[in-house]
Amino acid sequence: MSLRVIGGSARGAKLKAVPGDSTRPIMDRVKEALFNIIGQDIYQACFLDLYAGTGSVGIEALSRGAEHVWFVDTSRAAIKTVRDNLGRTNLDESATVLQRNALEILRRPPQQAFRFIFVAPPQYQELWWETLRALDNNADWHATGCEVIVQVDPREYDSERQLRHLTLTDQRRYGNTLLLFYAFEHQ
Repeated sequence: MSLRVIGGSARGAKLKAVPGDSTRPIMDRVKEALFNIIGQDIYQACFLDLYAGTGSVGIEALSRGAEHVWFVDTSRAAIKTVRDNLGRTNLDESATVLQRNALEILRRPPQQAFRFIFVAPPQYQELWWETLRALDNNADWHATGCEVIVQVDPREYDSERQLRHLTLTDQRRYGNTLLLFYAFEHQ
């Protein structure tokens, strides 16, 4: 599978994949649909790419005008790939790359307010739900206007699950990929 930036200043740049099969890069058509939904709201936004893998989604955000993207992954190979891909696209000055556990980061207050948080963890491990619960349980992350976007296999999603502060606002299915859009409710 060929990875590339599909829009913005780095359009057409080829991206490296993480060696092995530990990541599941987002398909171009899903990434394009995602950024069509986000639209102009990406411009000058701060974006958090949890479980970054290749960095493809965060790099797309930078290419389309995001002010800054934080890339987080536990895998050394993924972090190296993200750094390589940022270098290939000349977008590294607007990025922070951390080799850390996403759930540990979400237990602490955020280093800055994020407009978008993208969650695409390894499949079938319930990490997407643990990540949403961690966000839901830490009031420091409940920024007005923050949108949390989750990429899962449709078989992982259970509509019966409820959160206290995050509300599902939209969902879109693209073959075997489901994008879930959440927003924080404020009392």
